[in-house]
This record gives sequence, structure tokens and C-alpha cells, in this order.
Amino acid sequence: MEIKEFEKSKVFGLSSSVDYSDGAIVSKTILKKDTGNITLFAFSEGQALSEHTAPFDALVQVVEGRGEIVIDKKPYILKAGEFIIMPAHIPHAVNARERFKMMLVMIRG
Repeated sequence: MEIKEFEKSKVFGLSSSVDYSDGAIVSKTILKKDTGNITLFAFSEGQALSEHTAPFDALVQVVEGRGEIVIDKKPYILKAGEFIIMPAHIPHAVNARERFKMMLVMIRG
């Protein structure tokens, strides 16, 4: 599957750049490089990314609604405009108690 990046030198709205789909998680890649990537997600209520780990830190910023980020079994509720850094090698998960959108920034180090 080919990943298309957003056009460069053009203004985009984070919230309007990814749409919800009932009963699903929609992801849209903004930028993908060898050094990391930026992805937008739209979660339908009740959807989740199961617990997993990553070999590098990742930043999650909620851009619409509220989402639950679980890091090392501790839940954090974030609302639009808030972000959290998920540390490398620590289990984390994402739960949509209601529908919400988030941006994930991963930088390989």
C-alpha cells in the first residue's frame, strides 16, 4: 500500500484532515520518513489500540474530543489541545470512551 503524504507548504486543519467512520479507527499519514512519522487518527466510540510497546518515545496530542491513553496500566484522560509523551519500551494503549481524534508523532532515536 502506498502512503501518500500531505502537500508541503500548505495549511491544513488537524481536525478536518481525518474523518470518523462508524465502528472503526481511521488513520491518515501526514508525514513518513526514516527518522519518524506523524499520523492522524479518528476513533469511533468504543474502539481501541491494544496494549503494546514501541522502541522509541511517542507524543500523542488530542485534537478533538477526549481520549484515554493508558501508560504502564495508568489511564490518562486527555482533551483537545492536550498531549502526553509515551515513553519507549513501556506498555501503552489507546481507548475511545467517546469518539475523538489524535495526532501521533513518533521520532526514531
